[in-house]
Amino acid sequence: MPTYSVSPAGEKFPLPEKNDYAAEMRRLQKLATQARKEGKEVVVVMGVGFVGAVMAAIVADTVDKKTGKPSKLVIGCQRPSTRSYWKIPLLNRGLSPVKAEDPEVDPMIRRCVIDKKTLTATFNPDCLKLADCVVVDVQCDYSKHDLGNMRTGEVEMAALEATLRTIGEKIPPKCLTLIETTVAPGTTEFVAWPILQKAFAKRGIRAKPILAHSYERVMPGRQYVASIRDFWRVCSGCDKQARRRVVKFLNEVLNTAEFPLTVLDRPIESETSKIVENSYRATTLAFMHEWSIFAERNGVDLIKVINAIKVRPTHSNMIFPGPGIGGYCLPKDGGLGYWAYRHILGFDDGDEVFKMSPAAIDINDTRGLHVATLARDALRNLGRYIAGAQILICGASYRQDVGDTRYSGSEVVVRRLTEMGAEMRVHDPYVEHWWEFESQDDYPAPGQSLARFFRNQKGLTDLRVEPSLAKALKGAEAVILAVPHEAYLGLTPEQVVKMAGGPLAVVDAFGILDDAQIRRYFELGCEVKGLGRGHIQRIKGEVRAEE
Repeated sequence: MPTYSVSPAGEKFPLPEKNDYAAEMRRLQKLATQARKEGKEVVVVMGVGFVGAVMAAIVADTVDKKTGKPSKLVIGCQRPSTRSYWKIPLLNRGLSPVKAEDPEVDPMIRRCVIDKKTLTATFNPDCLKLADCVVVDVQCDYSKHDLGNMRTGEVEMAALEATLRTIGEKIPPKCLTLIETTVAPGTTEFVAWPILQKAFAKRGIRAKPILAHSYERVMPGRQYVASIRDFWRVCSGCDKQARRRVVKFLNEVLNTAEFPLTVLDRPIESETSKIVENSYRATTLAFMHEWSIFAERNGVDLIKVINAIKVRPTHSNMIFPGPGIGGYCLPKDGGLGYWAYRHILGFDDGDEVFKMSPAAIDINDTRGLHVATLARDALRNLGRYIAGAQILICGASYRQDVGDTRYSGSEVVVRRLTEMGAEMRVHDPYVEHWWEFESQDDYPAPGQSLARFFRNQKGLTDLRVEPSLAKALKGAEAVILAVPHEAYLGLTPEQVVKMAGGPLAVVDAFGILDDAQIRRYFELGCEVKGLGRGHIQRIKGEVRAEE
């Protein structure tokens, strides 16, 4: 009986069997032989997920700057697991395995697979034997064992280490291996390089592996491709040869003419750059939480305060964090540095050294709990209880106008309110399936769902994203504006109350409502609360005084 991998659309693909591997390798060898006759390099991208699929297409779309002809054949390699194998047949049809708001993604993948024939996908790791360059885009996650205590977590190195062992066993000696994954500082030099060296020695290869690191700065949304191709890159190599090779490769596949490379001396510097970059951002966002509480308790509108400060050019990048920061990188990257300090680099005083980065992650991870408290208080002010209340959360993704739900602050809000007995609904114009709930038993991995930190979560596997906002709002007793999607910015209080069928509690978690809208909600008999918006009580008092 074959085992299947099921795509998000529900299509079933049988996993390859043992006798499929030889035929697949013959197909790849034929493609590689023809590519080399045409003067192309063969690039293997390990992992065709959120970053790897688009990176593979960008490399496959590369042309020789002198001749204008395609210069790379790219083979995307994905482990044939029940969870991920479906990506391979989809890619080979010219279809993107990742959903993207960027209109450039789908045509680029189709162009490279169908028209230019410079991109193919495989399940057979023997494709590494054909590689001139390997790009590693295998995830290196940070597993948190407690909500709000990052320090008890650990880096999930097993998948990356297994991939590196496979690479070391199969690549030609002169192949460049480029780690693009965000990793714990020290991984490239003190984990990956020894793994490759050991594998080379076992094969009788005396040459040193050519190993480099260069992290991506991918951003989901309409500039998805540009955030990889048309953006500044940092890179480094384990030795001079690796530095030369990685600089040459990145200059060929990225727009370094407009966005020059920064070449650092050692991979640990490149790795640390990514961790510090994201930890800095996470810390500045966490900083706003305490001032949100201050503002709520002292009649201050933090949104107006931030806008007043941003007039000053040196502070123009201040951001209000909403119900949590979300995304794949910011919630975890500081943890990679904290863990590496002890487990790779050998220091035991991490708790004395690392103060701000762990605190920032903990604050951001739990900020959504306060949104649930505001919803409870708003309902209470209407004379209603949270238990059994019909509550709609508007926005499942972690940021506006994208469909990426990874580590979304909205998830924590939903789980906390469900724990308190609320009946949850969800609307998001960019999200079709909220897999963190629908597949919470094994997503993002078995035992890793945030459900483990809350009670009363089993029924959330039935939670579905309602595509119609009017249907989602009908009969709702509370609505939480969690993400400033464009679709929500133009909603009027009259429209919301009409769709709900009467007054309801309104929680603004992202500074979406202006004072006139807040006032109108009160005039319509609603109750309003907001993160960092202490002036709401003043508006409420003014409306009540006018009645």
